[in-house]
Amino acid sequence: MTKTNSVKKIVSLLTVACILASALSMFAGISAGAATDKVKMYSSDLYFSKYGIRGTYVYVQTKDNASNQKVYVHYNYLKGQAWKDAEAEYVKTLDDGSKLWKAYITSYNTEYAIKFVANGVTTWDNNNGKNYKDEALGTAPITVTRGSYYGYGNYYVNAVLQNYAYTKVVKVRYTEDNWKTYKDVSMKYSNTYANGTESWTAALPLTKYDASNFQYCVYYTVNGRTYWANNFGANYDASYRVYP
Repeated sequence: MTKTNSVKKIVSLLTVACILASALSMFAGISAGAATDKVKMYSSDLYFSKYGIRGTYVYVQTKDNASNQKVYVHYNYLKGQAWKDAEAEYVKTLDDGSKLWKAYITSYNTEYAIKFVANGVTTWDNNNGKNYKDEALGTAPITVTRGSYYGYGNYYVNAVLQNYAYTKVVKVRYTEDNWKTYKDVSMKYSNTYANGTESWTAALPLTKYDASNFQYCVYYTVNGRTYWANNFGANYDASYRVYP
């Protein structure tokens, strides 16, 4: 091989290397799917009004120490329409140090994915390529879905939980006098969803016409540990319901 051909070959290799480096730099800030634990759908909550289902609250869990974090729910509620971004707001830091965020998306039967941006890097949780669609539970151990209230009488509580073990205790703790006193009522297993999570229900026998001092939360004890669903510290009340 001549010296001229050697030089040409080296230049050619360097050109290819530069092209590859440039291509890699274009995609360095994008991470598709749910390849890491940086961002996960935590739970979701359908919002009801007297006029029916109005939208969905989506809670997102992030694990990242970046100071400039942004969380979005990327959603589409009608095929053929443009996808939209709903920016999530910070809610609180959980016991394990991860952060919890909440976004509101309009309409029902909505398809969505989670977009997390930190330090210029975008990471997605798109439910392993399937996107999300009205799921109640993501990484959360347990969540409460909206119950039915019929005034003086029963208030129906519904919970969805991860099936961590067969043997478990699930109860509702409620008060009718703003926590001066309270009662615990055992919940009953209802059914198992396709993703392995379980639905549990209970009917609370309310004794007062006035529900202004009625509040409740749910706790789930399994494998020696207790998980609480208490509306992130605010508890639930009679307004957290499906309107008849």
